[in-house]
Amino acid sequence: MALRPHWPHGGVVIGWLLYKRHPTTKQSTNKTKQINMSSLNKLFLEELSDRYDAEKQLVRAIPKLAKLATCKSLQEHLQSHLKLTEAHVGKLETVFKSFEAEVKAKKCEATAGLIKEGEDLAAEFKGAPAINAALISAAQKIDHYAIASYGCLHAWATLLGKTEAASVLEGILKEEKAANDLFIELAHSCCNQEGLAVCKDGGTCSDDQHGKAVHTVPGIRPLKAGQRKADLTVH
Repeated sequence: MALRPHWPHGGVVIGWLLYKRHPTTKQSTNKTKQINMSSLNKLFLEELSDRYDAEKQLVRAIPKLAKLATCKSLQEHLQSHLKLTEAHVGKLETVFKSFEAEVKAKKCEATAGLIKEGEDLAAEFKGAPAINAALISAAQKIDHYAIASYGCLHAWATLLGKTEAASVLEGILKEEKAANDLFIELAHSCCNQEGLAVCKDGGTCSDDQHGKAVHTVPGIRPLKAGQRKADLTVH
């Protein structure tokens, strides 16, 4: 005669207890995913607060750098970049709202350091033939950091399913890349060469001389007259 197992409290009760103690793989996976999404959401908001502060710092810093530029086209580009930066502050506020989060700034130590480095470099080369090259170097370091930050924010917003925020961040990312591209064009067309004192006036880069340096760098095509200004529209 076969022995039947004895369930002191009933099979249904024991089964339920075992189920609660050892949930299915699907339930465990879903719970882990929720925890990870929550962690990523927190990381996103931390970085967003950091970037928000960075943009506000740049709104104060860019005018100071623009005043030191002796290249008219570089001055114009920095002024255009200032308008973009002011617009970015407002756009980031909409991203906060799309996450139903409080708009707040967390001091961006990296941007503060890059600005300080740029101001020190500009002060050292103030009035020198290489001043514009120095300003572009400082601006590009700041832009590269911004591009890296916005690249992460865009990817995270996409993963979190925040399509509106992702779209806004993608737009900012494209504007930062375009701004950086023009800094490269300005450097290659005249400002780097100006540092070698090869521009016609021996040191400064005027509108008439921009892209018309006496000597050219092999492999670098000077910027055409119609390409002097960035096609950067504030949306």
